[in-house]
Amino acid sequence: MEGMSGEGASLAAHWGLGKLVAFYDDNHISIDGHTDISFTEDVCARYEAYGWHVQIVPDGNTDLDAIRKAIDAAKADPRPSLIKVTTLIGYGSPNKSNSHDVHGAPLGVDETVATRENLGWKYEPFEVPEAVSTYMDCTEKGAAAEAAWNAKYATYKEKYAEDYAELDSIITGTLPTGWDAALPSFTPEDKGVATRIHSQTMLNALGSAVPGFLGGSADLAPSNMTLMKQFGDFQKDTPAERNLRFGVREHAMGAAANGIALHSPGFKVYCATFFIFSDYMRAAMRIAALSGAPTLFVMTHDSIGVGEDGPTHQPIEHLASYRAMPGMLMMRPADGNETAGAYKIAIEQTFRPTTLALSRQVVPNLPNTSREGVALGAYVVGGPAAGEDVDCIFIGTGTELELAVKAAAEMGAKARAVSMPCWELFEEQSDEYKASILPKSCKAVVSIEAASTFGWAKYAHKSIGRDDFGASAPAPILYREFGITVEAAVAAAKSLM
Repeated sequence: MEGMSGEGASLAAHWGLGKLVAFYDDNHISIDGHTDISFTEDVCARYEAYGWHVQIVPDGNTDLDAIRKAIDAAKADPRPSLIKVTTLIGYGSPNKSNSHDVHGAPLGVDETVATRENLGWKYEPFEVPEAVSTYMDCTEKGAAAEAAWNAKYATYKEKYAEDYAELDSIITGTLPTGWDAALPSFTPEDKGVATRIHSQTMLNALGSAVPGFLGGSADLAPSNMTLMKQFGDFQKDTPAERNLRFGVREHAMGAAANGIALHSPGFKVYCATFFIFSDYMRAAMRIAALSGAPTLFVMTHDSIGVGEDGPTHQPIEHLASYRAMPGMLMMRPADGNETAGAYKIAIEQTFRPTTLALSRQVVPNLPNTSREGVALGAYVVGGPAAGEDVDCIFIGTGTELELAVKAAAEMGAKARAVSMPCWELFEEQSDEYKASILPKSCKAVVSIEAASTFGWAKYAHKSIGRDDFGASAPAPILYREFGITVEAAVAAAKSLM
């Protein structure tokens, strides 16, 4: 609660903000056996060094009073608390306790019977003793607490209307009216920049428009362009600031961002790194998709266009892998308007995460791109309109959309250029819409993307891309040497006609 006073502090105390109590079950058993063979860390010393309030309960099997007292003491201390509870894994099982046999498998019928007899447990399976049910029934207590909270919240609304609006937005997830108007639009006359620069513009616009918008980078903010200039750094003494300095720890960053996203629907949180380093965060990103956390993963340096940094920094299979991840929106915008559209969609998500792949190299603001088109997943940006007859189609994403547009222009009036920033959103459209963009009657569909061609066979008859690792050279040289060019796309289309 440091830094809060008056009604705000009272509300925070009521809601339990800033208070964390964690239990550490120290039973000394892993699947491999006793933890002495693999784990010797003094966990309590580590958390004491963090400044936590640390307690130890020596007997977590039967000393319930000690556990209750530890919880009460933790709640009374203003610091986050760790309670180390020493237990016997499988306590009560006469033949399997204190062994890995009870870690990941049921006791079995015979051992279950033996355990019930050993513990003197007289109740039937799944029967909750009445005394336990009565003790755990908090209906009246909960109703009274809710009524008190609602009354206090109503008073807060009356006294602090502006603060209430922001807090209510974070609690409920209701976005401010017209929030998306803060996202700018672009014309072809506007100077071209990398989409990571467009991303920075969107982040700063959203920081001012959305009360619960916050985030940061894995020690790469100057390269990711992810710093919100109107805010300082979030620290224990500056809890109202919104830039999070995660440090070089992608997995922990993703996990922390997921926790923030799941805490309240109005927290719109982003975290950022180079796209290649998403490998370090993949488990956290998968958990976001699995748990429905609407976390925003901002990934820059999205292709072999990274150039001189070499193949270690050039993502190849990453777009395909995240497109394959259930529940993930994988977005690769081509310019300013598409970047704005991608951010609008990401902020609107309530049940799934979004990953943005953004370029380091400069891209022009192309004619006919739009945020509305991004919401459809794929849309026409050149040549015959949706539903009209076509001889060939070029599909591009991100920095390669420009190549698709140029290839279509070279092929003539009946060649279509399609931007496809998000496969998942395209698949959610009607069959009629999808057929109007990519008609089955067209037998010359070519995709062009500076990454693995894996998966493009679903939409294209031929794919221009990179199915091997990159190399260390300027981006234009790499594109030419690896055949990711307008000429290659045109030749592919002609070979199909």
